[in-house]
Amino acid sequence: MEVKITEVGPRDGLQNEKRPVSTEIKVEYIRLLVKAGLKHIEATSFVKKDAIPQLADAAEVSAQLNWNHSVQYSALTPNTKGYEGAKKAGYKEVAVFTATSETFTKKNINRTISESIEGFKEIFRLAKEDGIQVRGYVSTVIDCPYEGRINPEKVLEISKTLLDLGAYEISLGETIGTGVPTEVERLLELLLKHIPANKLAGHFHDTYGMAIANVEKAFSMGIRSFDSSSGGLGGCPYAKGAAGNLATEDLVYFLEKSGVPTGIQPDLLWEASAYMEKAILRELQSRTYLATKKKKEA
Repeated sequence: MEVKITEVGPRDGLQNEKRPVSTEIKVEYIRLLVKAGLKHIEATSFVKKDAIPQLADAAEVSAQLNWNHSVQYSALTPNTKGYEGAKKAGYKEVAVFTATSETFTKKNINRTISESIEGFKEIFRLAKEDGIQVRGYVSTVIDCPYEGRINPEKVLEISKTLLDLGAYEISLGETIGTGVPTEVERLLELLLKHIPANKLAGHFHDTYGMAIANVEKAFSMGIRSFDSSSGGLGGCPYAKGAAGNLATEDLVYFLEKSGVPTGIQPDLLWEASAYMEKAILRELQSRTYLATKKKKEA
């Protein structure tokens, strides 16, 4: 029973950090994640430097990655310029990002949903020519901080559109962490009537402590791909009050204790998070990370 874990700490986890993180620290962080056993790592995003200053060193970080390792690195590419940057850097997987909410999409990438998808068409065309995989992010799949509850039909419509364009997988972003298992179940009941489970991934936030419960529900319905961030790093700059991503430590603990092997070494994963905790000078919130930290300090 194989589960795919996509580690988004280096990109999604760091993009909202106010304190600058050096290129050297990011590269070492990624190295530690690889050492811990992560096989799918979203390393950075090729965006305008003034849009997300924390990720302005995308090319520099990418140039120092160990591309010979058996790790699938990916990068977020919001437009064709970003795609070309990722391609030049050596990525064989890129990600595109949209949402179910017009307001959220406008605030996030300054486009309407249809404009965002229209802009992705050229990326999909180029990626097909270049033999590069494209992963699609669909955010606000349960609730939107501006528009409230989201109709699952809208999630289905956008997901199918991205799959039809050529996305190999859709990451379903429960962006503000308000969702509960019954809502995840209602969403997946609809999606799975039209989309195979192996084309979907869960991307849960832990604002209300529901991330693992939502993983359990999604897993019980056949989902075998999940995004997480070591230490619970990250959040959403356009969703006020949204806490960090599902922590990789919590996800690994849950899966391993449930009899599902992950291939990730918890102690080494803890070291990667501890390294970043010192770098950003604030305490991480992963329950498993904190529990391990207390044991080590005892």
